[in-house]
Amino acid sequence: MSPLIPGPALAQGGCYGEIKTFATVPAAPGFPEGIAVHGNRVYVSGPATFGTAGQGPSKIAVFDRDSKVQKNTIVVAGEALGAEHALSCIAVDDDGRVYALSTQLGLLRFTKTGHGYVQESYGDPLPDLPACVMAAPGQACSPTPFPTPPLPNDIAFDEEGYAYVTDSLQATIFRYAPGGGAPEIWFQSTALVGSGDLPLGVNGIRLDPEREHVYFSVTFSPTDTSLGSIYRLPLVDAPDEADLELVHDYDAGEAPDGFAFGKSGKLYVALAAANAISVLDEHGVEKSRIESAPGEEIPLDAPANVAFNDPAQMLLIVNHASFTRNPEHFGVLRVWVGDKADPLEKPSLP
Repeated sequence: MSPLIPGPALAQGGCYGEIKTFATVPAAPGFPEGIAVHGNRVYVSGPATFGTAGQGPSKIAVFDRDSKVQKNTIVVAGEALGAEHALSCIAVDDDGRVYALSTQLGLLRFTKTGHGYVQESYGDPLPDLPACVMAAPGQACSPTPFPTPPLPNDIAFDEEGYAYVTDSLQATIFRYAPGGGAPEIWFQSTALVGSGDLPLGVNGIRLDPEREHVYFSVTFSPTDTSLGSIYRLPLVDAPDEADLELVHDYDAGEAPDGFAFGKSGKLYVALAAANAISVLDEHGVEKSRIESAPGEEIPLDAPANVAFNDPAQMLLIVNHASFTRNPEHFGVLRVWVGDKADPLEKPSLP
């Protein structure tokens, strides 16, 4: 527990900041990243990593929220397994259909039918944009300093059914119209460019509780790999560079990744490199930090994303283990925070 927390707050749900294991995730495919909760089901997607050529297909593990038992596995069909393939983050609509971002196949949708799930293509893959410094006049391009492939990362719906998707290597937030199809560029900026050996820039994305802004993280600052930030933009059709607003800066190589808003207005941010959850107030000020206690069976290990288990007022945390690559750490952890979710938009979609 971080010294920023004044002391343990005991309640019926447990002790604030006390981390326990919710479920483990099979090592094949491993490297889980996405998490979504709908009713009594918890969906966890992966692998979100490189080096998957020649490995098995991407999958979504389906857990019972209350018993914590894995009830099903959704296996992605149609991947070229001899090439790199990955599944990053996921979302759910009002009918309980699951949407997942595939690096090869684009935005997939899975509908529960009987004891299984039917897969369909919902949105086209993200385009491979040339770097703007090399692009022809008027050509769609990426503000990165050199060409990088698309890397779809996180997804969030708005009330109208638009899906906003971060592209961590092309410094772009794309948007799919309700019904899917081809993605359009919603926002680009050099502020979204990453840095380092793996230049992960724009990463997690969510709408704020008022549905007035889109919040997103930049994991590694374009100027310094030890820095990372949370930004926000107004929820409009075409935000401008001047609309970009800094919410919070992280340093010391903490690497902000996915996040979730609580009903309280607090923002719970996964810090992948710091192995911690940062809790920001509505003004972007860090009020507490949650870390694993020494000797935990499964400690926080590159947490990638978070979601709420509302009945228990707990936060569910996906352990990505991207730095240690320890298969024993692949899983979902839970921590009592005495807060419920600001409900994610789950639109009714065609």
